[in-house]
This record gives sequence, C-alpha cells and structure tokens, in this order.
Amino acid sequence: MPIRCEIVSQDRIVYQGDIDMITIPGGDGIMSILPNHTPLLSTLQFGIITVKTGSDIFHFTVAGGFVEVQPDQVTILADAAENVAELDLSRAETAKQRAEELLKKGIPKDTDTYLTLQASLRKSNLRLNAVKRFRPGRH
Repeated sequence: MPIRCEIVSQDRIVYQGDIDMITIPGGDGIMSILPNHTPLLSTLQFGIITVKTGSDIFHFTVAGGFVEVQPDQVTILADAAENVAELDLSRAETAKQRAEELLKKGIPKDTDTYLTLQASLRKSNLRLNAVKRFRPGRH
C-alpha cells in the first residue's frame, strides 16, 4: 500500500505521486517515512530527499521548509526544491563562483547581503554535490 507524496517549492509542484518510501533531511536528522507512519510535523534542513516508488528512485535537493506526515500522505513545503535530474550544472557552478567572489570582497557579516550570499553559496554547493552523487556518469 503506497503513501501519497507532494513536494512543493515556492513556485511549483516538484513531485506528486504515490510512493513506497521517502527519506528526508528533517530538523532533527535524516528520517525515512513509510505508509502508515505516525503523524508528525518537522522542519527541513538543507539536504537530499530520496523518493522510492517500485524500482524507481528519485533524488531532490531541498533548502529548508517543512514536512507534514500523515499515515496516508507526506506533504513537503520547501523553501526551495529541485529534481537532481533537472539541475543545470553550469548554472550552479556560475552561482557558486559569483557568491564566492562577492563574499571575498569583505561584506560585513551582520548584513542581509552577506546572509543572502551565504545561502546562495550553500544552495550551489548542495546542487553540485547532488549531481556528483546521484547523476550517473557525472563524477
């Protein structure tokens, strides 16, 4: 008996379907969810979501948000989420380089600009690492 799953980012539905298992980077650590799981609500850390359905496995990056688990449904409301298979490697590398260059200019650490650049760098590194780990032939 599968469990319904929806992964939603701020601008679109990233994944929707029936699954056998999902592994998520919860606020207190990585957790796997199966059908009929006890209800829970958790924050999400930066990391990888792994969805298993039949013999298919899908990987998604997630950059914060929340997960609600019910016995028959998992709903992820992500600050940002992307399917690893759809990531643009050159765009992630460019964003990483741009953030690193701007951070080297000595922006004060207590500014919104600094925090935004840190988040951008963290997302870029997450994307690049996800491609290296989960895309065949991309090492």
